[in-house]
Amino acid sequence: MTDAPIDSLAGLGDPADALSERVLNQDEIDSLLGFDLGDDDGSEKSGIRAIINSALVSYERLPMLEIVFDRLVRLMTTSLRNFTSDNVEVSLDNISSIRFGDYLNSIPLPAILAVFRAEELDNYGLLTVDSNLIYSIVDVLLGGRRGTAALRIEGRPYTTIERVLVQRMVEVVLNDARQAFEPLTPVTFNLDRLETNPRFAAIARPANAAILIKLRIDMEDRGGRIELLLPYATLEPIRKMLLQQFMGEKFGRDNIWEGHLATEIWTTETEVRAVLDEQVMPLSSVLNLKVGDTMMLNATPDSEVSIRAGSIPLTTGRMGRKGQHIAVRVEGPISPESAARIKGAR
Repeated sequence: MTDAPIDSLAGLGDPADALSERVLNQDEIDSLLGFDLGDDDGSEKSGIRAIINSALVSYERLPMLEIVFDRLVRLMTTSLRNFTSDNVEVSLDNISSIRFGDYLNSIPLPAILAVFRAEELDNYGLLTVDSNLIYSIVDVLLGGRRGTAALRIEGRPYTTIERVLVQRMVEVVLNDARQAFEPLTPVTFNLDRLETNPRFAAIARPANAAILIKLRIDMEDRGGRIELLLPYATLEPIRKMLLQQFMGEKFGRDNIWEGHLATEIWTTETEVRAVLDEQVMPLSSVLNLKVGDTMMLNATPDSEVSIRAGSIPLTTGRMGRKGQHIAVRVEGPISPESAARIKGAR
């Protein structure tokens, strides 16, 4: 280490004063807090905001759901090209988890919210079409010229023509979603209603978690976004399927292990008891039993003997002798009720 001159150290002043003069600029403050005003693509957050968001929503990933929506993007690209007779490109922005109430508060208005029902899953989902895509679809379907931005009029409700055209596009998207889920499980998505006020599109409690899928639709110089929201309650019946890493994955099942287990079970020894008679006696009589005492059984040589595995009766038989051994001849097959009780006990 090189020693600095005394006069140069004296010129620095008190180190505490030097640290107190360090002031963060606005960019450093935003980075620390994790807020970026220009960040509207739902990318990963940082700083304090990332810590807060991780405490709010932290749910398991569903690998198969990503594959389903990759398939949806390909289907929508083809169907929307046929629907608009224009060059349409559909891209998947991101898939994220969000609380339902936070999503309703974040919807940029004006927008059209389509509430649809997943029939086989017996629950609802939400599809949001932003204003840019609404005016672009109307412009394309009604023969608007290319190269001109869609005219957006603020402060007026959507007309009947605009709602009907958007409804037709939503039905196309829902049909593609049905085809995207088809290899996994049959799900029919039916449009329930269109809303323009998010408060009327409440399909879950504000604190409930949901999956948010953001799709971007580009038609050359026009386009917009579609956001598909599926509450976790809607996906719960098929959650095990969505947890698969690939199609057809079996959870907790291995054919080799099943065959080995079946072989070992067939060769397993179990204790079988032949019960001649059962009696109910006072505990005092049992405690007074001594070596040499005789107990009379209510059984004759022709009485049926109960054959049991533990406490489960299997079948009945007749007692006899084979060589120097006392034997029991099985008189009937194992009852189905007994077999079912044995499986339940396992």
